[in-house]
Amino acid sequence: MDNGAMENFFGRLKVEMFYGEKFSSVEDFIDQLHSYIYYYNNERISLKLKGMSPVQNRTHSQI
Repeated sequence: MDNGAMENFFGRLKVEMFYGEKFSSVEDFIDQLHSYIYYYNNERISLKLKGMSPVQNRTHSQI
């Protein structure tokens, strides 16, 4: 099985959230990580998904 999707996610995560940031504690990092994952799944629009977020696309396709 190809793990390209996860490699892509972690690459984007590092570029958009991690590089250049300094976290005051592990808890701060975990909070930021949870916020980024929520953004990635619920707020980030994708042209490949016709301007919808991944969650919107899944909900729309189930109707």
